[in-house]
Amino acid sequence: MEKFIIGLTVGMAAGALLVANNCKLRNLVKKNQEDLMEKAENYIDAKLEQLEKGGKEKKPAQNAKTSE
Repeated sequence: MEKFIIGLTVGMAAGALLVANNCKLRNLVKKNQEDLMEKAENYIDAKLEQLEKGGKEKKPAQNAKTSE
């Protein structure tokens, strides 16, 4: 387990050095981060919209039960 953690740490450091010293890699990382953030925002917006639609449909049914 210790060897894995050391290897992971060394790999992360080497990757960070490669990205820091290479403009093309840096731009690629930025582009991928932006794409990932956009996908996450779209997913969250879709989930919130589903919750809002679900909540609007359930509220009248709950009000009908309470008014009876």
